Amino acid sequence: MARSNRQRTSRRAVYDTLRRKVLTLELPPGAALSENELAASLGVSRTPVRESLILLSQEGLVQIFPQVGSFVSRVDPAKVADAQFLREAVELAALDDLPAELDADLVEELRGNLAEQRRPGLGLEEFFELDEAFHHALLRLSGHGSAWATVVSAKGHLDRARRLGLYETASPEGFAAQHVEIFDAVLAGDAELVRTAMRSHLRAVFDDVERVRARSPELFAKDTGSVPVRRNVVVWE
Repeated sequence: MARSNRQRTSRRAVYDTLRRKVLTLELPPGAALSENELAASLGVSRTPVRESLILLSQEGLVQIFPQVGSFVSRVDPAKVADAQFLREAVELAALDDLPAELDADLVEELRGNLAEQRRPGLGLEEFFELDEAFHHALLRLSGHGSAWATVVSAKGHLDRARRLGLYETASPEGFAAQHVEIFDAVLAGDAELVRTAMRSHLRAVFDDVERVRARSPELFAKDTGSVPVRRNVVVWE
């Protein structure tokens, strides 16, 4: 039993690590994935790596081609749009359930989060984590915090698209300002303004996606259904 638990823990750790590397673009769209190299770098056998790649393929984050190899999926604009639709539906609906008297502790948590977002020298990954925590806290404020797990599980392609946009601009200031606008509207109890601000904020990612896609089309999926060919670079065609 103890060995079985350790194996499950190892598989989960490998899966979490590989998923994080894909989402943070450490393993960029199109990167070839070697089970042997990944196993060696993680200090595990090939089995948990293979199992993790299968799980990631079920999420659409990895593509496995028999006799060819495994690759990080390119960002799929259709999946980005689907995840955005789900996120917008959940987060806007939750705003309707904001109580008249807001939880004081959560309000202070959000204030602290927004202050951190404006900290000089803040790294882009640090901002991304604060952004996630901000949106999760808003759901918790409305009593729907548990819905965040469902949103997170569905937005892998969306998160990569958001990061590509952030890395291109190298500045999260615009998104931080939008967070302040949303929070101020929540505090003011202005339901119409907070919904408008949130919808605009969530849809801003599409401008980034199209800009990055125009400059780096090799990072995005095409509707060809073609099998990739291994090359000595990180992308495949």
